[in-house]
Amino acid sequence: MKKPVGNLNVAARNLTAASQEGDPKDKVYAMRTFVERVTFAPADEILAVLREIAAEDWMAMPPWARNLAFRLACLQCPADVAILREAAADLLSFGPDWDAYAYELQNRADQIEGGD
Repeated sequence: MKKPVGNLNVAARNLTAASQEGDPKDKVYAMRTFVERVTFAPADEILAVLREIAAEDWMAMPPWARNLAFRLACLQCPADVAILREAAADLLSFGPDWDAYAYELQNRADQIEGGD
């Protein structure tokens, strides 16, 4: 029987709140819950949550959580140029540590658009 993982939006908001305040146990629980929920979420739900939270407070979600979420969305939709470009732009916002990965995503999107 498939175990329901719950609401990604709630997990992401709890992670955001715990990252900004709270005791270490709350942070660990929020991180664990977010990772579990994002791991099993479909790409459209992941992107909706990322966009909603970013629209409210662009810097609220920890970069590692955004990177993971975008990575999972890209893995689910490897030929979706819009997702690849959105993920690349987000990575470039937190560089230069992840710039090489961002350029790789941009190049992949260019290749898909060019038919290569």
